[in-house]
Amino acid sequence: MVMLTTLPIAALAMATLLAQVPNPAAATGAARDAKAKTEAAQQKNAEALDPQRGADQKPGAPAPGTPPAPGTPPGAQAPPPPQGAGYSYDPAGRRDPFVSLTGRGGDMPIPGGSRPGGVPGLLVGEITVKGIWKSPKVGFTALVQSPDNRTYLLKSGDKVFDGVVKAITPEAVVFSQDVNDPLSLVKQREVRKSIRPEAR
Repeated sequence: MVMLTTLPIAALAMATLLAQVPNPAAATGAARDAKAKTEAAQQKNAEALDPQRGADQKPGAPAPGTPPAPGTPPGAQAPPPPQGAGYSYDPAGRRDPFVSLTGRGGDMPIPGGSRPGGVPGLLVGEITVKGIWKSPKVGFTALVQSPDNRTYLLKSGDKVFDGVVKAITPEAVVFSQDVNDPLSLVKQREVRKSIRPEAR
């Protein structure tokens, strides 16, 4: 009884499998058709990119620069690849990815280079705060010293070489320093310079 019930199921399964097999002749014809269309499209693209190559090359011939086919005589050399026009990158305001990031620190003149004289030529890192006092008319004023032992007076809003005086408190001078690092997301940072203990 078991054999009678499994026989129709096996026959049904075999019939279903045979119904799913495509016609091999039609599938082969469709594959040839697709290959011919692909080759025609590639030839058309090659001619559009290099019109001289398309006119000189025979259909079915290998493109210049392709490796020789197996069975090619050992003395035969492949023709050199065609010389194309050079590519030029236009950054259009963006950072040029082909320029080294380590060499980009020269946007501002280097500290040892020529800088303006006086307060506009001072770097935040070079400034030493010597004293702070408050006047009724101006408010807080800072007495600062440069590396060459010259002294200058700073008020809130004064510009220095790599920043600006943001505020002056009774204990310190607060600078807003420009960050000269192309990899940094922060373009300005706050630097506090306190009165040195020996100046008190």
